[in-house]
Amino acid sequence: MFTIGVEEEFHLVDPETREIAPEADRVLSNSGDEVEEELQQSQVETGTAVCQTLEEVRAELVRLRRRAGEAAAAAGKVIAATGTHPFSDWRGTEVFHKDAYLRLEEEYQQLTREQVLCGCHVHVGFDDPEDAITVMNEVRPWLPAILAISVNSPFWLGEATGYCSYRNRLWQRWPTAGLPGRFRNRAEYKELLDALIATGSIDDPARLYWDLRPSNKFNTLEFRIADVCMDIGDAVLVAALVRALSQTCLELAREGIGAAPVRDELIRSAFWRAARYGLSNTLVDPAGERLVPARELVSSMLEFVRPVLESRGEWEDVLGLVTQLRSRGTGAARQLAVFERSGRLEDVVDLIVAGTAPD
Repeated sequence: MFTIGVEEEFHLVDPETREIAPEADRVLSNSGDEVEEELQQSQVETGTAVCQTLEEVRAELVRLRRRAGEAAAAAGKVIAATGTHPFSDWRGTEVFHKDAYLRLEEEYQQLTREQVLCGCHVHVGFDDPEDAITVMNEVRPWLPAILAISVNSPFWLGEATGYCSYRNRLWQRWPTAGLPGRFRNRAEYKELLDALIATGSIDDPARLYWDLRPSNKFNTLEFRIADVCMDIGDAVLVAALVRALSQTCLELAREGIGAAPVRDELIRSAFWRAARYGLSNTLVDPAGERLVPARELVSSMLEFVRPVLESRGEWEDVLGLVTQLRSRGTGAARQLAVFERSGRLEDVVDLIVAGTAPD
């Protein structure tokens, strides 16, 4: 119960030009089975083993980033952990030659071809599948805060977008993307899933692109809201907070004191503001129906999950990671700071590549 698994997606980059490199086939031929394909030829993905502790999560992320980096280096490339590449055009790659991805391109056309985006997905394990539905209902108002912490995609096609997570905004174009509704139980969720398949809205449960969803393969709830994090510490922080939120929400619901339902419109507004500003401005507190400084919203989330973190012996570690994030800045803030200093997006790519390295 409350195990963690983390999936990270990476861009493949040419170290000389800093452009995306559609070389996944070559990279995968050097990787064994620990580095996998993703939607585009210029991407790869890794997934940790099932982890019990934050130390295990960090060790797995270090190991897998090192493995992916070695496989990329054998093909003359490097990996870059950023939600969007700062300047490469999507025309510089193509969909990976796998039946599922080719069907996706056939159905969704330009949406698929432009989907050169990298995220971080965290799976939280549950013994009872019904508990995953309960948590999905309860945790929704906190998702924008997780996005604000992870923002790491301020550029698109060589332009500063004005957003800290432009990946999040691009992702919302998919017809099944965004905030899931509330469900009475697992059976109601299954009824909707069956209806989406029957109507041709999706061809597989994997095409349900909600910001969090019950896994169709494992007894987990998959949190899909975060940009891939440049720094491993930020990825560990996202995983720690997601698990702590899951456990806290489930325990409160079992005690009959779950959160009052929050309007979807408020949560969607909170997503937009988190994608726009990250931690650099005020954010929407959906439950409180007010704007608050980003620092205050993060502090509120920490206090909400503090009892669970303390019971797990993780409070000091998480507090240290939050302090580090506040001092160093989000991935988006760091990318923008480099560009402001040098005016060169190649320097931004160098920052990302260096930050992605596990050593």
